[in-house]
Amino acid sequence: MVEAIILGIVQGLTEFLPVSSTAHLILLPWFFGWKGDLDSLTFDVALHAGTLLSLIICFWKDWVEILLNNRKLLALLVVATLPAGIAGILFNDAVETTLRSPLIIVFTLVLFGIVMLISERWKRGREIKDMTFSDAIIIGTAQAIALIPGVSRSGITISAGLFRGLGREASARFSFILSTPVIFGATLLEGRKLISKAGSYDLNLFMAGVVTSAVTGYIAIKFLLYFLKKHPLNIFVYYRFVLALIIIGGIWLKG
Repeated sequence: MVEAIILGIVQGLTEFLPVSSTAHLILLPWFFGWKGDLDSLTFDVALHAGTLLSLIICFWKDWVEILLNNRKLLALLVVATLPAGIAGILFNDAVETTLRSPLIIVFTLVLFGIVMLISERWKRGREIKDMTFSDAIIIGTAQAIALIPGVSRSGITISAGLFRGLGREASARFSFILSTPVIFGATLLEGRKLISKAGSYDLNLFMAGVVTSAVTGYIAIKFLLYFLKKHPLNIFVYYRFVLALIIIGGIWLKG
C-alpha cells in the first residue's frame, strides 16, 4: 500500500512536470525491486486515471466553453489528438514491452531535455486563439512521440508549442487540455483489461494510487502554470540530466 501511494504521488507530480511520469513509474519498481501489480502498464494507466481526474477538475470550465462555443479550438484538439491515438493503437505492444528499457529512458531523457532547452530560445508570444491547424498537427505529432518512456508528454508538447511561437503559459495550457482525451482513451483501453481481470489485481492498491495521483496532479498543474509565467523550462531539463546519470549508475550497480 505504501508503495502504491508513493507511485501515485510520483505519477501526479511527474505527469504534468516535464520530466516523464512513465519513466519514473518504470524506474522506481526497477530500482527497488517492486514486483507484481505495481510493476505493470495496467497500474501505470490506473494512475493516469487519477491525473485525468485532476485535469477535469482544473479545466472543466475550459472544456464546457470549447464544446459549446469554440468550434475552432475543438477542431484543433481533434486534429492534435489523432497522431497519439493512431500511434497508441499501432505501437501499444512495443510501448508495453521493448520501450520500457532503462537504457532507452536514459537516451530520451537527455535528447528531449536538449530539445526543451533549444525551444526556450525560440521567439514566442502567440496565444491559443492564434493557433492554426499546422500548429495542431505538429504539437499532436509531438504528443505521439511522448508514448516513448522518458520523453514526457508535457515536456515535448510544451516545447512544440514554443517552437511554433506560443507563449510558455499558452503552450502549457494547450498541452494539458490536449492530454485529456489521450489519457481518457488510454484509461478506457487498459481499464477494460482491469475490469475483465479484476479478480487478479489488488483493487485497494489501485484505488490508493488513483486518489493520490489525482491530488498531487492537481497541485502540479497549478504549480506549473504559475511557474511558467516567469521561469523557463531549464530547471526541469537539469533534473532530467541528473536522473539519466542516476539511471546509468543503477545499471552499472545492477550489472
